[in-house]
Amino acid sequence: MPKKTSNVFHRGYHRALRLWKREGTPKNLFVIAGGIFLLTAIISVIMMPKQTPSPVVNQPASISSLPRHPLTGEVLSAPLANLPQVFGVMVENSADAWPLSGIDQAFLVIEAPVEGNIPRFIAFFSDDQSVAKIGPVRSARPYYLDWNAEFQGIYGHVGGSPEALDEIAVNGTLDLNQFFQSEYYYRDELTRYAPHNVYTTTENLKKSVSEIDEKYSVGSPVYDSWTFADGTSKSSTVDTTHIAWGNGYDIDWTYDPSSNTYHRSQGGNTYTANNVVVIATDIGTIPGDDKGRRTVRTIGEGPMILLQNGTRNNVPWTWKKTSALSRMRFYDDTGKEVTMNAGKTWIEVVGSLDQVSTESDGV
Repeated sequence: MPKKTSNVFHRGYHRALRLWKREGTPKNLFVIAGGIFLLTAIISVIMMPKQTPSPVVNQPASISSLPRHPLTGEVLSAPLANLPQVFGVMVENSADAWPLSGIDQAFLVIEAPVEGNIPRFIAFFSDDQSVAKIGPVRSARPYYLDWNAEFQGIYGHVGGSPEALDEIAVNGTLDLNQFFQSEYYYRDELTRYAPHNVYTTTENLKKSVSEIDEKYSVGSPVYDSWTFADGTSKSSTVDTTHIAWGNGYDIDWTYDPSSNTYHRSQGGNTYTANNVVVIATDIGTIPGDDKGRRTVRTIGEGPMILLQNGTRNNVPWTWKKTSALSRMRFYDDTGKEVTMNAGKTWIEVVGSLDQVSTESDGV
């Protein structure tokens, strides 16, 4: 996928195409695409300034108004010319797969349950990162596709459930399935056994971009960003927030005042984040599924807890995601959108906030 700045015609057409693949019908395709194409053309002519400035990425707003990375919020010396390409990689979290690789370098990780109440990750990386080993890479589930769609991400996985594969076939997902594109993956035969031995790298993921662009003709990615600021510790208390997954997969997020970060502990594995969001949504089991595969509602809104700067909200705040292509966003009890700390974010997806408890170890 060449790194070029898409013009309004290019972006309008491809937004229409992706929208049709998710929600439209063949009859509506030309109506949607043609309407958006014509509208953007008219607006462009009317609004065109006398001198067109060099194109730059719309940076996320920040408290200091400094240019920031659109995915991490880190301060940049100058705005980026293009949005980075994002890769969403399915990484398993079964005990047989520990220790995991690369997950600590993802700018965003979303964790949700799969069958057996075992959690699984979608870990997000960008094409300006260099990660030598990511995995073990495992199979797709349909709800992760909606989170991947927020970034128009290239979706890395090894096969998938019938529901996920059916959705991939029709919803416009930029699919990178190891079953058919194995050259972008490799197996660690020395230290792992199947199915816990498939890995990839950011270098391999970047190599896939030209093939993906040729297959899907999507052009440069278009996605929204959060509002970022530099975090500042508001507490010297060491709090630990416990998430009860059960089945040996409980999680502890412990605050570190010295670095203003949170350390995740599970099964002897530790990861660090600058923001931890716990969202509650409807989680069930697919009727009649002999594997007990789960359903997870991704669209709409629900209650949430934010761990940030050594504090957490005592009354539920709200997460919202209006469509598959829209970013998940977070709002406090006054309805104001939350400003995220620059750095890494983890989102934990649970069925109820009753699974979450916080204890203080004192100063």
